[in-house]
Amino acid sequence: MNTTVIDVPPSLPLDGRPGWKRWLIDSPLARIVIFAFFLAVSLTVFNFALKLVGLPGAGLASMTPASTLRRLVMIIPFVLSYWLLVRFIEKRRIAELAASRAPVGIVAGLVGGAFLFSVVVGVIALAGGYRIDGYNSEVAWIAQIVMLGIAPGITEEIVCRGVLFRIVEEGLGTWAALVISALVFGAAHLGNPNATLWSALAIAIEAGLLFGMLYNVTRSLWLCMGLHAAWNIMQGTVYGISVSGIAQKGWIAPRISGPDWLTGGSFGAEASVVALGCCSVLTVVLVVVALRRGTLIAPSWVRRRPEASNA
Repeated sequence: MNTTVIDVPPSLPLDGRPGWKRWLIDSPLARIVIFAFFLAVSLTVFNFALKLVGLPGAGLASMTPASTLRRLVMIIPFVLSYWLLVRFIEKRRIAELAASRAPVGIVAGLVGGAFLFSVVVGVIALAGGYRIDGYNSEVAWIAQIVMLGIAPGITEEIVCRGVLFRIVEEGLGTWAALVISALVFGAAHLGNPNATLWSALAIAIEAGLLFGMLYNVTRSLWLCMGLHAAWNIMQGTVYGISVSGIAQKGWIAPRISGPDWLTGGSFGAEASVVALGCCSVLTVVLVVVALRRGTLIAPSWVRRRPEASNA
């Protein structure tokens, strides 16, 4: 497969800017560092403020109202940092998070994520690895949806797709951006309970590549956020499977048995070859769509320059 050589729609008003400013502010690496600085400062400020009002930190295993509220509030630093980056550094409209695209993007993502994970569970069940033993009447619906669905769906997509994939793609092209953002996404889960190198690699391939290609084709963070959130919600809150190593009490009380390669073991279905296979098929489909639409971006040194094309 060949990378389509296209001109990237200008996201930065580079004309007339001095060279030093292009390197220290406008370059891909600089903007990633600037976002990291914005995020570090805003997280520090919000953490301090929440401690002052009596909302101390709590792990993801804590599903209390206080920890749920804190997790919800801590989404703000990520959104704020991204807004500062786009509006004041890149000086452009945040098209990937345009309000007009939110309803369709979120609904499509939620439906797609719910269907995709249900297919994964269905295949595991057909292979004898998942059975329904009963149902739980008491499920922390709101806490789990917020802490394991909405919060990571928003924050992780902003960092990995909105910042890392999008900005690296401008400089190094789509393929490099896919690999780099996927590896970072997988490595970020190494600190989770029951994580292994295999589970991190599986997440990098099945989710990192899938979400990257989904963003490339749609240029919508809403869609990525919705799919990400629905995947986690269906996995833990509905099907009662560990979410990235974090054990959950879901609506369904399952009996999970069989080899780890099938069920994912204690890490959850994300470490299963079934999830890897299902997501990879969808990723390949998106690559084909990208090739037909011409959305794949070549590295900056390969793309033809606007001045050259106008000559």
